Amino acid sequence: MSLPKGLAEEVSKNLVMVARLIDEDPEQAYAYSRIALRLASRVAAVREAAGFAAYATQKYAEAIAEFRAAKRMTGSVELWPVIADCERGLGRPERALTMAGEPEVQKLDKAGQVEMRLVAAGARRDMDQLDAAIVTLQSPELASHSVQPWTARLRYAYADALLAAGREDEAREWFAKTLEADKDGATDASDRLAELDGVEFVDAAGGDDEADIDGDEAPDADLDREAEDEFDDDEDDDDPEVVAAERASDQAEYYDEDDDEYEGEIGGDADADLTDEVVVLDEDDRDQG
Repeated sequence: MSLPKGLAEEVSKNLVMVARLIDEDPEQAYAYSRIALRLASRVAAVREAAGFAAYATQKYAEAIAEFRAAKRMTGSVELWPVIADCERGLGRPERALTMAGEPEVQKLDKAGQVEMRLVAAGARRDMDQLDAAIVTLQSPELASHSVQPWTARLRYAYADALLAAGREDEAREWFAKTLEADKDGATDASDRLAELDGVEFVDAAGGDDEADIDGDEAPDADLDREAEDEFDDDEDDDDPEVVAAERASDQAEYYDEDDDEYEGEIGGDADADLTDEVVVLDEDDRDQG
């Protein structure tokens, strides 16, 4: 609502494409998010979408920069768990654990607190602290018989941690409980149960694809792992990679809020093959993103 009408429509269309593609084609979703970001970097929803697109493509330093920008704009702490998970992606589980103990966690809703618990347990596993990870996941939410949106993922993470610790019988029990709560098939609990029972599946078509495991392993962190040992959210003492991403993002602004018209040219050579033109989707083209 803060943008000129024409600009708002262009930004909205690109954000829609980010949402549509982020699971099936994260790289293309990231390209759309960069267009939206260059058009309207002062809009919190744009910064958040850009953060999730960067997160989906394992650009964790960029993701942190965008999430922090959105947090500054809105004052909300709801992105706290995913920022902590980005720290894991950058190879800094200690920072994720520090964030798990910050006052912001108490301001999260129940779903956010469960998500933070999952991130903290994952950080413990990153540090080879399996017993601590198991204890971290033990909570009223785990013991509850009520099925909530987070129940399957929480039970799965617990079962996976038990199995990693060699507690196979308990792991099988919790994979079974995961399956009871996982009505949408968000996890591969059925495959894990079959594996524990010694059941092997043969692909009749001869394919080699394996199901993705929605586990609690740390994201692939083939990124720069140079970082300070102590957590400090101040820009001057932060990871240079994150600071650079924040500064680059904050400079991405291509319209004059005092004018009714806006500049449609993206400018710059970076990612010219993907973002040199604003994407305008007609109704007939909506499925061809």
